[in-house]
Amino acid sequence: MITLSQVSKSYSSEVNIGPVDIDIPAGGITALVGPNGAGKSTLLTMIGRLLAVDSGTISIAGHDVASTKGTELAKVVSILRQENHFVTKLTVRQLVGFGRFPYSKGRLTAEDEEIISKYIDFLHLRELENRYLDQLSGGQRQRAYVAMVLCQETDYVLLDEPLNNLDIAHSVDMMRHLQDAARSLGRTIIVVLHDINFAARYADHICAVKDGHIAAFGSVQQVLDDDLLTDIFNTPISVIDGPNGPIACYH
Repeated sequence: MITLSQVSKSYSSEVNIGPVDIDIPAGGITALVGPNGAGKSTLLTMIGRLLAVDSGTISIAGHDVASTKGTELAKVVSILRQENHFVTKLTVRQLVGFGRFPYSKGRLTAEDEEIISKYIDFLHLRELENRYLDQLSGGQRQRAYVAMVLCQETDYVLLDEPLNNLDIAHSVDMMRHLQDAARSLGRTIIVVLHDINFAARYADHICAVKDGHIAAFGSVQQVLDDDLLTDIFNTPISVIDGPNGPIACYH
């Protein structure tokens, strides 16, 4: 599991995260939700050691994030941030191949090439593998980035708003791929989502963040509560039963 113990981060007198104490179980998808500025992405980047904590400890599968060697941690957890600044004159296959760097150090073996092909197929990118990134649609490019992260073959995968700039159809497609990765590949996926209903439909656990603190954590049924969501998102929300589970309705 992922354990955060008394984790805090201060940007200024007005922006503070924590202290946060939470155990995120291994397996399935855990969605981080909450209003803008709540601290979702900050928590994710601290878990992935892209941002240092001011105090407290974070461990992933027993590995202390702060003290574990980077080369070892890269075989335990992978992370995809919102901002991706890869050179556009990379092909899809070249991009996905970056996921093998912790193992190959840039010298791809035949085994690496097989693994790259596996994740290109898993994300249905075979017809696009020789295209350059700037020749892809937003949804296709996002699938390529996720394939790269999965190609790192870590048990823990952190994704910061992978649905950003995707339309409904591509968002559904992406969440289905992530659900498949969690179930068929045995990955633990932590994902920052803006839409509570995507979290309700596809996540196994929901962690709601507000003002830098954990406002709620539990199953979809536990977190999708009228009063709880209304308080977290600062707007009236009613939860109704939908054909595939609870749905949050905004007034």
